[in-house]
Amino acid sequence: MSHIEDVKKAVEYIKRKINFRPEVGIVLGSGLGDLAYEIENKTVLSYADIPGFPVSTVKGHAGNLIFGQLKGKNVVAMQGRFHLYEGYPISKVVLGVRVMGLLGIKILFVTNAAGGINKSFAPGDLMVIRDHINFSGENPAIGEENLQFGPRFFDMTYAYDQQLIQMAKKVYEENTIPYREGVYACFKGPSYETPAEINMLSIMGADAVGMSTVPEVIAARQMDIRVFGMSCITNMAAGISKDRLSHQEVVETSNKAKASFIKIITDMIGKL
Repeated sequence: MSHIEDVKKAVEYIKRKINFRPEVGIVLGSGLGDLAYEIENKTVLSYADIPGFPVSTVKGHAGNLIFGQLKGKNVVAMQGRFHLYEGYPISKVVLGVRVMGLLGIKILFVTNAAGGINKSFAPGDLMVIRDHINFSGENPAIGEENLQFGPRFFDMTYAYDQQLIQMAKKVYEENTIPYREGVYACFKGPSYETPAEINMLSIMGADAVGMSTVPEVIAARQMDIRVFGMSCITNMAAGISKDRLSHQEVVETSNKAKASFIKIITDMIGKL
């Protein structure tokens, strides 16, 4: 089955289960899925039940697509995402974003857990993504052009929406949360980066590094969806910290930062 057929089958199934058009999509990264509990009047669909959907295999990713209201807005949230390192092709990694786009979202909030490269950061900081560097070696727009997903050639100058970034600054200030902003670098994983790779990224201007988000952002921008991105800095990257890295630390730090994370995202959605 082709990628567009997978997307259409998923959309058809979902439309039989829900009776409203979502305005905002949210992708919840490792340890950040608790924001889904803030959604009211929920309809929860397991990824396992949606035709064509992969199943997330990563700890901290519940694997649900959740529809409902958040701060008066119709939203759809991916409680867990798909990664290249799980062995999925790029078409499956971005399938959720493609589905949300065809369901009608105009704005996508995309979140992740990331390693800090910028030495002024600390674990628990929430970094607004200003731009990204794609080291995954993948791009979801490669292949046959399908205008339902947008044009083959599209601009990435403002991959992360400038108005939403300005809104975030105000929300941080209103909640007295220290504002962090930076460039996110994406590696395919699943091994963590070496100190030499982190040093290279630092020279290139990256402030944080992770294994997700960039494919989803590219897919969203191809569909002309406005994007806001946020990284929870869960650890300092290899060479910045002398400690050994672990996924358990990622999830634990995400859990500690989740109250601030939920407050910023929900307040922003309320201001849309």
